[in-house]
This record gives sequence, structure tokens and C-alpha cells, in this order.
Amino acid sequence: MPGLTRARKAAAAAATAAAAAALLAAPSAAAAPQPVVGGTTTTTSAYPFMMQITDASQDQFCGGTLVSPTKVVTAAHCMVGETTSSVRVVGGRTYLSGTNGTVARVSGIWIHPDYRRVTRGDDVAVLTLSTPMPYTPVGYVSSSDTSVYAAGTTARVLGWGTTSSGGSSSDQLRTATVPTVSDASCRGSYGSRFVQSDMVCAGYSAGGVDTCQGDSGGPLLIGGRLAGITSWGDGCAAAGYPGVYTRLTTFSGQVAAQVDS
Repeated sequence: MPGLTRARKAAAAAATAAAAAALLAAPSAAAAPQPVVGGTTTTTSAYPFMMQITDASQDQFCGGTLVSPTKVVTAAHCMVGETTSSVRVVGGRTYLSGTNGTVARVSGIWIHPDYRRVTRGDDVAVLTLSTPMPYTPVGYVSSSDTSVYAAGTTARVLGWGTTSSGGSSSDQLRTATVPTVSDASCRGSYGSRFVQSDMVCAGYSAGGVDTCQGDSGGPLLIGGRLAGITSWGDGCAAAGYPGVYTRLTTFSGQVAAQVDS
């Protein structure tokens, strides 16, 4: 089974979008019982840095993390084919069906210049907002913080992802905790598609807890800091196939350059 992104929206003429569309159309290797599988409901008051990335009609298709008042970190595959006029960022809105919170237009989209597809890595993007968000940002790891990914470390994920692979999304923000997985174990699951320098896996060997479609671009938090970006995986919550996240320490210098620009 090919590596499939965890974005909900397919962007036209993009290879990663084709993979996402195939996922929505195909049966899942293992159906996930709930969004951010195995998690619990939460609020944007508890996680004020959690952003919805939406189209111009405010239909959410990815998540993002506020790292400064005007900068949001997300996945590159979420932004392929998008323009500043096609994207909005919504903060302070716990429910997808809500109308509260703050809606910001996007004035700039930076996609890692080497990004081609999720299974090659470089799955990171930074959005610049036209107006600042009135919410507390979260810090992110530096290039020297590689020890945060030690196998078995507790990580937190967040999102409005689907209730099953290709299923319905959660109206309310959800969260779950998952342990990081050793590089050797992740390579055992995904083979050459796992790029150790760019990716980190998190999940239980028995499955049951995971991110899913619509969670792409959202945070993997370790020690209260942004340490990863929801990227891809085979199915959702499938035994032996943990979620794959962008290893942010590899890209923190480039992210910092965008945040400071």
C-alpha cells in the first residue's frame, strides 16, 4: 500500500493530492474508530496555538500550528497547488461548524523547496498571515534537540481528522497521546519510504491510536513544544503501521528563518 497523506482536500494537478484522493476513494487497511483515533475531545482554549487551515469558504482540510502571531507551521503536502487567495487560517474555533474565533488571510506561503512527495521527506511549510492571531503561540524544537525523539517518549497529537480512513470528520477538536517509535521499527514498517533524517514515527504496535485524514499539518507535541508535523501513514491506526511525522529538528533552522522574515 503506498504512503498516503493525511490531508482531507485534494489539490488539482498535484501528485500528493492524487494520493490523498486515492485514499478517500479506497477501502482502508484498518478502519479507525474515531478522529485522532483513540483520543478525547478538547478545545482551542486548551490548545490556543491549534489552527484550522481552510479554503476560502472556511472548509477545513488541514491543521497548522501557530508559532508566532503571524506564522503558522504546517505540512508541505497541504499547500501544494494552493495560493494566498485560496487559503484561510482560523484560530480559536473548537468546532468545524462554529463561526467564532479569528479568520486570517494568508499573505505568503513557503513550501520547502525540495518537497516532492511525502515519502521523500521535506514535508514542511510555513504560512505568513496578513493579520496577527490574538492567541498564544507554541515554541518549537531547535536543531540540537534530537533527543526528544527517543523511542517511547510520550507525544501529543491534535486535529479534526476523519472518524475512519475516508470517513466523516470530527466536528470538535480532538487530542491523543502516542509513544514515539524507534527509527529501526519505523523502517521495519515502511522500508525505504521512511527517510530517517526527515521523519519520525509515533504510535502503538497494536494500533488503535493515530492521526487520520484531515489531521495533516497539525502538531506532534513533545514536552510542550512542536516537534513534528502530521504527514502520512498506511491507513489509520493500523497495527504495525504508526503515523509518520516530519522530524522538525531537521528543518527548525529553515522554519526559524521564515518566522523571522
